[in-house]
Amino acid sequence: MKKILLLSLVICPVILFAQTNSQQLSAKQQKVQQRRDRINQLIKQEEEGALIFQKQSAFSIRLNTDGYGISYEHGKYKTIEKTNLWWMDLGERKNLKEEKLTKGSSIFPGLAIGNPFVYGKENNFYYFKLGFGSQKLLGGKGNKNGVAVSAIYGGGLSLGMLKPYYVQIQDPSNGQIKDIKYSDNNTLFLDPNVIIGASGFGKGFSEIKYVPGANARVALRFDYGRYNEVLSAMEVGINAEYYTQTMPIMALNDPQKFFFNAYVAIVFGKRK
Repeated sequence: MKKILLLSLVICPVILFAQTNSQQLSAKQQKVQQRRDRINQLIKQEEEGALIFQKQSAFSIRLNTDGYGISYEHGKYKTIEKTNLWWMDLGERKNLKEEKLTKGSSIFPGLAIGNPFVYGKENNFYYFKLGFGSQKLLGGKGNKNGVAVSAIYGGGLSLGMLKPYYVQIQDPSNGQIKDIKYSDNNTLFLDPNVIIGASGFGKGFSEIKYVPGANARVALRFDYGRYNEVLSAMEVGINAEYYTQTMPIMALNDPQKFFFNAYVAIVFGKRK
């Protein structure tokens, strides 16, 4: 009798554990099947010409060939293949010749003093862009396991922001340490022997110069969440911008009005 009771105490938990696992597995299988059914339904609706989503909103992180930026985008579906878009971009544009340097200590070789600085940098160039355009579906519409490829094109207005770049120097005439920009004294500004390092990040924000312009954008988006409410995609494209005044970044380079770059972006958002 004791053996039977002991055996029951061992077998019952095992049976209960197996039943629980079976129920959990069954619930997971049901969710997977429900998701498959929903995707198949969306594909069928799209093939019949129905709009399966009405709008989308997304954020993106961009790495440009001449800088970096972030973007917000809102889209409204007009047809299965076309979506009207508007977007906002914010970022910084850099010169390809920028190189961060650190001033070493003459007393302790190898020990850096001061903040890293970019020699010859005249301005930080920030930009804000507002654009309008379209997203055109090119392929992948009927493939639930594939990637939908879309073309994105449009343009809009740009606002360039030039913030004077300050460096901290030790004035050779009196030994005083002070912050200067290129227009204050270009000779001292470009003398590496007196530069200690870059000034604080906030230096110069009260002196920002705003320059209006225009922009255009063409891109390909590879959407690997085509039939999901969650938008997940990678985008590659090119940007062109033109400003009404020259935008000097480096003091030793000729400033320009027109900028052209390529970019890659990670896009994430939602559809409704």
